[in-house]
Amino acid sequence: MGDWMVVLMEPENRPELLVVTGMSGAGRSTVGNALEDQGWYVIDNLPPQLLLPINDLFTMSKQSLSRVAVVIDVRGGEFFADLQSHIQQLRASEIDVRILFLEANNQALVKRFESVRRPHPLQGDGRVLDGIEAERQQLLSLREAADIVFDTSDSNVHQLTNRVAEAFVGQSKVFKLNLMSFGFKYGLPADSDMVADARFIANPHWKEALRKKTGADKPVSDYVLSQPGVDDFLESYVTTIRTVLKGYRRENKRFATIAIGCTGGKHRSVALTNRMAELLIEDSEIQVAVSHRDLGRE
Repeated sequence: MGDWMVVLMEPENRPELLVVTGMSGAGRSTVGNALEDQGWYVIDNLPPQLLLPINDLFTMSKQSLSRVAVVIDVRGGEFFADLQSHIQQLRASEIDVRILFLEANNQALVKRFESVRRPHPLQGDGRVLDGIEAERQQLLSLREAADIVFDTSDSNVHQLTNRVAEAFVGQSKVFKLNLMSFGFKYGLPADSDMVADARFIANPHWKEALRKKTGADKPVSDYVLSQPGVDDFLESYVTTIRTVLKGYRRENKRFATIAIGCTGGKHRSVALTNRMAELLIEDSEIQVAVSHRDLGRE
């Protein structure tokens, strides 16, 4: 694609490039629209080879262009295989490059393709599921290299749009941390960076007076937080989180999801997640959001 120039910038003035990729049908178009609403300059279906000249877009634009998002996926065909190498080259140019990977489970993806009556780009003469499995294997290494992962299996358009707004609104360099409670019996959150297990705590389910309440109710919260080992766990785990987040910042990662699970995601994990948020919100460099994935499913 020709020569490209490396521009060195002060860290606080570094332009941001967000590469939006992931599974077909997982919501890339929705994310692109949401980012555009947040003031990002969005380029859809960009061939990976055109990533390198993105540097010129930052330096030659007559406008003050500081945040660019590019949507890249398997529609790029043979060019897609070169994506990671081009991302590494751009990172050497002092551009703040991050990868947002969108994924969803097979059931959700099949349902979405059937609803729009379109074939999967990799299914060929096979089934939609064949294309999904082929794409998942092709994207495996890119999924591992992603800075941010959104699992959209249970998200509608509005929920995904809100999630993008929470993660990418404004120019702030504050670290955005999502603390999520969940129930192990409903499966691990696919987009979590760290997972903690609250099942070492006595289960309020076996207390008749607490069974129908949730971890958001004070009697349950008081019961959970008073159990042996909880104070020690919170102190040590919050310290661990702060250490990990410092490392993330050094690697220019500014968004993470930490999931805390119990059996059903109703009592222990909810109480523990809320308390952990209270402890972490004291840090002015961390913006904490709390979500309870499985609350209400029982």
